[in-house]
Amino acid sequence: MTAVMRGVRVLEVAEHTFVPAASALLADWGAEVIKIEHVERGDAMRALAATGVAVVPTSANVLLEHSNRGKRSVGLDLGSEAGREILYRLAATCDVFLTNKLPAVRAKLKIDVEEIRAHNPGIIYVRGTGQGERGPEADRGSYDSLAFWSRTGAAVGVMRPEYGHVPVPPAPGFGDSLGAMTIAGGIMGALYHRERTGEAAVVDVSLLGTGMWAMGQALALSLLLDIPWTPPPAGAVRANPLSGNYQTKDGTWLAFTCLQAGKYWPLLCEATGRPELGADPRFATHESLLAHSADAIAILRDIFADRPLAEWRERLASFTGQWTVVQNTLEAAADPQTVANGYVQECATAAGVPFRLAAAPVQYDEQPARPGRAPTFNEHGDDVLAELGLDWDSILDLKLRGVVA
Repeated sequence: MTAVMRGVRVLEVAEHTFVPAASALLADWGAEVIKIEHVERGDAMRALAATGVAVVPTSANVLLEHSNRGKRSVGLDLGSEAGREILYRLAATCDVFLTNKLPAVRAKLKIDVEEIRAHNPGIIYVRGTGQGERGPEADRGSYDSLAFWSRTGAAVGVMRPEYGHVPVPPAPGFGDSLGAMTIAGGIMGALYHRERTGEAAVVDVSLLGTGMWAMGQALALSLLLDIPWTPPPAGAVRANPLSGNYQTKDGTWLAFTCLQAGKYWPLLCEATGRPELGADPRFATHESLLAHSADAIAILRDIFADRPLAEWRERLASFTGQWTVVQNTLEAAADPQTVANGYVQECATAAGVPFRLAAAPVQYDEQPARPGRAPTFNEHGDDVLAELGLDWDSILDLKLRGVVA
């Protein structure tokens, strides 16, 4: 049973990734999502391939698919009174209104809380913003590389002087996708609250706030000590030799996070074929191991560099400490745990071109949600209008006037 949101109807006026990916998750879980797109160009993500930000094959715009799977698309001119009237009629049928429009734009389009709730007092109104709904920059747009990554300390947290530059986010839409999970969770909480109390909430999530939460433990330490969070110097010796990365003979990396170093040291020595190191006086207790961490690190570095990854997978298979292989995205997708749990799902575009997407990160009743495909622009426009009771002559008139696509 993955369709826990079945019966919930969401009206989305948003584009790019941050906010649309939230309703894509809800669609994965069974919600009906009606996506309102610009009447002429559609969601800006449809043209992302032309921006130079990311390489997007024309056969399958997987960035668009990631954040718009399973939705219905309607091209609508919200700058016109007739277009807004259609939006209001749709809002009257929905449980959730979701937007990433800035306050000034919402006011101009007359789609703010008051206007939408005038047509549906019980609707949950959700705003996704860059820096938050209040403050001097509430009306300033942003992207996850700015508000989530650069502004919150995340970029500084992985920056090193030897890089000579500010590291970029590790993936397109990295903060957007994390923020989308936050929005989806907020919506589900608001729906639960309305079910219990009858009260409809206004939900706010920002990229800045999501990034602050992601950096929350570092932030708390910084505030307590009054010291900005930065990574340790490149040459600093780790206090725990079983918490770090070691390169194998064929250039791959093994990552260890064995916080109980004294417990796992003799077990690792056995697994690596060096049992005598477990009884070495320098490493015989947890305290002595930490005191001689530099020696232990140097030994482990030589040991792991002596054999290829395939051999280390075999030797470490029974090691009970916490470790993994540092993988790229293709390796992660082929990971046996990924496959066994359905963390990547097969999809196809409207034209039948196959591709794969990351599955929704929450599973219900041990079943991964199977994502649908993203709609083509205005694919469902006529059907949605007909469901509102408009006859074909009325729809045709709206098309001729440029109100609908």
